[in-house]
Amino acid sequence: MRRRHINVSAVTPAPAETVYALLADSTTWPRWSPIESVELEREGDAAPEGVGAIRVNRMGRTTGRDEILVLEPNRRLVYATLSGLPIVDYIGEVELEPAPDGGTVIRWHSSFVPKVRGTGWILQCGLRRFLARCVHGLAQYSPVANHQESMRPAK
Repeated sequence: MRRRHINVSAVTPAPAETVYALLADSTTWPRWSPIESVELEREGDAAPEGVGAIRVNRMGRTTGRDEILVLEPNRRLVYATLSGLPIVDYIGEVELEPAPDGGTVIRWHSSFVPKVRGTGWILQCGLRRFLARCVHGLAQYSPVANHQESMRPAK
């Protein structure tokens, strides 16, 4: 079966530091993504959510497990889906880069192989819709998070 690829992107006025902080902290995902809850199954190298961390994501009746593979602060997060979907070898990569007019371009790429022949197109369609909701939610929520951070009193 052939590997499927999905690319979605959005631009946010928030700086990459704010966007990355939201990606790296799974407790924020229910605020900006379709994911309803996240719990940490295993801590990563840099506790709690460093490389090697496993997150359990729930949305409706679907429970997925993702492992963090790469963290490049303010630039990139790469993860692999371990279970929960009828796919194998799923890799997701979120890249952050400066937008030409300020802010941040968020590029979310994923690829996978369907477990069952003939299901790739529908899985690709569903995952594209899910990832589009993630990237656009992240782009819309990032300025709010950035504003909240700037309003905190200095220590």
